[in-house]
Amino acid sequence: MPVMLEPVPPMLQGEGALENLGAHAARLAGEGAAVLLVADPGLKASGMIDAAAASLRAAGLAPAVFLDIKSDPTARQVDAGAAMAREAGARAVVALGGGSAMDAGKLVAAIAPGSAPTAHYALCAHPFPAGALPSICVPTTSGTGSETTRVCVIGDDAGAKQWYWGAELRAQLVVLDPALTVGLPPHLTAATGIDALVHAMEAATNRNASPGNDVYAHAAIRLVMRHLETAVSRPADIPARAGMQLAAAFAGIAIDNAGTAIGHNIGHALGSLRPIHHGRAVGVAMVATLAWNVADDDGAFAAVAEAMGLGRDAAAVPAAFERLMRATGVRVSLAGEFDGVTPAMLAAQMARPENEAMRRSNRRAPDDADMLRFAETVLTQR
Repeated sequence: MPVMLEPVPPMLQGEGALENLGAHAARLAGEGAAVLLVADPGLKASGMIDAAAASLRAAGLAPAVFLDIKSDPTARQVDAGAAMAREAGARAVVALGGGSAMDAGKLVAAIAPGSAPTAHYALCAHPFPAGALPSICVPTTSGTGSETTRVCVIGDDAGAKQWYWGAELRAQLVVLDPALTVGLPPHLTAATGIDALVHAMEAATNRNASPGNDVYAHAAIRLVMRHLETAVSRPADIPARAGMQLAAAFAGIAIDNAGTAIGHNIGHALGSLRPIHHGRAVGVAMVATLAWNVADDDGAFAAVAEAMGLGRDAAAVPAAFERLMRATGVRVSLAGEFDGVTPAMLAAQMARPENEAMRRSNRRAPDDADMLRFAETVLTQR
């Protein structure tokens, strides 16, 4: 069956690329236009937000700054951002930060031309309004790949993560400045890097994988294996930071075409039950499920093993993945963090509609007994 690969957003990479943000935004928004800058408030002390706004002003643009974003943003926050975009008359949106800021910024750009609230568009219940604002993504972490996807994950009022997708969410430009990731603490560098690796591994091994898309997925795997430990141990190493930025962007392209699988099913379920970094959550899930997955390999995991530098040995993948988790300081054990959550509760969350597609896309089909066993392993592994 023919496989269609989605367009890849234009990407610019280079140390100091943020300085030219205004010129790029002006080409998209028009001379003298208002622009909404959606940014992670935690970046304020670093000077990145001020630098981005200054670049926009220097290009003759009028930036309005929206900072009401938290990790795992909510529909209400996106609603507030869209309201600010409408009030300012914004003709483009710039999203600066990690996956949360980029997801929120992309969704603000998509819904601002309409009047319906964010939740109206969850799970493609309704089409996005016509005339989505152009968006620019400037990632300050290297993990989510949101900069290159047509997907956003936003929390609803009950705390459950809801999916939004469509061509309207694709950025018109991705600006990769590795200097913006230098200040990311080692534990977040590690967790976001694991997220990129899981994206690439799942995109290359699930039911939607294709040879064309594997080019991006396998490249991302090679980049993570080459650069993550260096980026964690030597945070100021620009080549390592640049390598991880490309890994995240390529892995984003890979999941944009193929989606994810059981690791993300479990990871999103965990995040709906207790606060946990998404990269760590999917990494913990992969440790719990990889041995089961590779036992039924048809060659996809053997190709992943080769990209990891292990030869075409699928059986070597689980130990190599866990070694990287532990070597970069990403905790595998959830002891003390999910007290009160039973395997049955986690399995029920894994079975919710918003997580079901990730279960179905896993190449080896898990039954309900498998899902319960995975939940127990995730909660008890050390």
